[in-house]
Amino acid sequence: MTKIILSIDGMTCSACSSGLEKYLNKQAGILNASVNLVLSTATIEYDEKTLNLKDLDAFIKEAGFTSLGEFKELTLTTQNQKDRYLFIIFTILALLIMYISMGHMLKLPIIPFFNPHTHKITYMFSLFLLATCFLVYGFDILKSGYKNLIHKTPNMDTLVSLGVITSFLYSLYNMCLTLFTSNNAIMNLYFESSAIIIYFLKLGRYLDKSSLNKTKDALKELVTITPVSALLKTNEGEKEVTIDEIQKGDILIAKPGMKIAVDGHILKGSTHLDEAFITGESIPVKKSKNSKVVAGSLNIDGYIEYEAEAIGKDSAISKIVKLVMEASSSTTPISRFADKVSSYFVPLIILLAVTSFLVNLILGASFSKALITFVTVLVVACPCALGLATPLAIIVGVGLSAKNGILIKSSSILETAAHVDTIIFDKTGTLTYGNLRISQINNYSSYSNDELLVLTSSLEAHSTHPIAQAFNYYAKENKLSLKEVTNFINLPGVGLTGTIDNAEIYVGNEKILTKLKIENPYKSSENELTLAGNSLVYVVLNQKIIGLIGVKDIIRNNAQEVIANLKKQNIEVIMLTGDNLNTAKIVAANLGITKIKASMLPEDKTAYIKDLKHQGKTVMMVGDGINDAPSLASASIGVSVSSGTDIAANSSDIILPSDNLAKILTLLKISQETLNKIKQNLFWAFFYNALMLPLALGLFKSITLNPMLASLAMVLSSFTVILNTLRLKRIKL
Repeated sequence: MTKIILSIDGMTCSACSSGLEKYLNKQAGILNASVNLVLSTATIEYDEKTLNLKDLDAFIKEAGFTSLGEFKELTLTTQNQKDRYLFIIFTILALLIMYISMGHMLKLPIIPFFNPHTHKITYMFSLFLLATCFLVYGFDILKSGYKNLIHKTPNMDTLVSLGVITSFLYSLYNMCLTLFTSNNAIMNLYFESSAIIIYFLKLGRYLDKSSLNKTKDALKELVTITPVSALLKTNEGEKEVTIDEIQKGDILIAKPGMKIAVDGHILKGSTHLDEAFITGESIPVKKSKNSKVVAGSLNIDGYIEYEAEAIGKDSAISKIVKLVMEASSSTTPISRFADKVSSYFVPLIILLAVTSFLVNLILGASFSKALITFVTVLVVACPCALGLATPLAIIVGVGLSAKNGILIKSSSILETAAHVDTIIFDKTGTLTYGNLRISQINNYSSYSNDELLVLTSSLEAHSTHPIAQAFNYYAKENKLSLKEVTNFINLPGVGLTGTIDNAEIYVGNEKILTKLKIENPYKSSENELTLAGNSLVYVVLNQKIIGLIGVKDIIRNNAQEVIANLKKQNIEVIMLTGDNLNTAKIVAANLGITKIKASMLPEDKTAYIKDLKHQGKTVMMVGDGINDAPSLASASIGVSVSSGTDIAANSSDIILPSDNLAKILTLLKISQETLNKIKQNLFWAFFYNALMLPLALGLFKSITLNPMLASLAMVLSSFTVILNTLRLKRIKL
């Protein structure tokens, strides 16, 4: 299976995006397709054995749109000088056509040459020519409307096109009647309606461009975070090169004030780097020889030379951008509801418009009045606001999260997070720093302490568990020479085993004794270590305990504050750990956590989480992205505290590249505000249609709409949704 993000041209409303999404998902070989209207992208998972990029491009073309190839960068659509000049010209023409057609009704001074009573021909032809200019100006709208109607995916442009062409042709018919017959139909000309409908739609899109760009700001910052050039160290000295020229293994230079160009590690020098773009933390990080550096980091105060390791798509920032783009393009349950409504909405409006036209005729209304109602219904009910309601808020929410060091893999998770009522924390490395250190060694063997630690550390060197860090640190500090280990086996939730010098060694927690059926004569020592807040590591050789080692950790600085804040939000907090109950109680008491589950194997944690979900709980699990993988996967939302460079390998739903647990509070705030904005947007979109459609149908005799006012109302509804969404960027976090 291969996943690709394609840039799409030709989408104008939610009916476009939902229509294309449906069409793609019907094609053999496509496993899943998600189309984003605002970003103009399609995220497609497909079987590379049966399909290739050309096939995908062909499917998109068949659906009535154009593939611009694989997504490379987030482009912000801007009005160039030609667009601005055209808009100014057509604004003047719009005022002119309104003055000519309606000036006499408003008792404005009439230009004799355009008087409909004395100069019929010049009056009609001036309106005809001006309206024709607007048809040319809006040809892209008409073309899109026709194309999508032919491909059975009618959209907003289809509604507008039907209304504009119908109004124009009817006016042309009445113009011919006036010219070639005795029938005086000059008052039944609606050329200005065709023109002004297109003008207002163009006005809306002109305003939307800058407004929509603001919703993409956070994403754009990610895309442009890396510099365009770097300093390459050569035999001749420094040489400035572009990012594309950098090869893996090149030695690059970063001086104070410069950005790191690619991922790598420092060969020479030390400095402080600002990695806020990836961690959301504003405090610079100390870096020295052999430290990892990430592309886009800002060099604060030192001179460093670093070796390029990951470039282009392999860099951490590229993975983050892809992650954020995929999240922005994915769909939420509430957005799927909106898309489903929108997909049925356009055909329903066409049917309603035709019905209103026929009913008006049957009830004795003039053809002209019936036609005006038909056009007004088509124009006023364009589902643009409905289509923008969800994706706009999702893009701002996902972008805002990324800007604050919270990487979300799917937008549906952002919606789910707003409903979380239970949060489970792993202890070691999550509620604590995971920087474990050996605090006490109880040696029950003839080995010296260092010899005992050589055996233990040799085994622990093969483990990724946080406890192994304590032994690795001890071995380095005391310059111990580790021994070769054969037959190494990881015993999940229990410990490790392997052969050293032809002897089978076991290390692990108290469960290792149960597994080996060994009596424990050191209960008092175990209790002492436990009461002091230690995690316990037993060392077993030849079915005999030869050591009991205490390992201590430090509670995170802000963990207590985060737990207290979660409780204020009526969120239940639970701690799960593989440690024994006494050790867990000490940590929990310091944090104010009352519900603890200790001595749990990975499968026990997973079963416990599933049980909570069966009780109707929405469970967030916070832990290590690798060691807690089963628990993270089984929770409603899995959150891992992980290094920013481990993004691709991480299987959780949300990644916190920094170790700041306060980001969970930020995540909950963003998710709740995003969901609120989506609900508000949908309310205003539905309220608008619920209000305007009856007016367009003429159900209220005292208030009527014409096509021009309908098009203005349509623009204002979309603009209201955009402005409401932009308020999301100003929330206090």
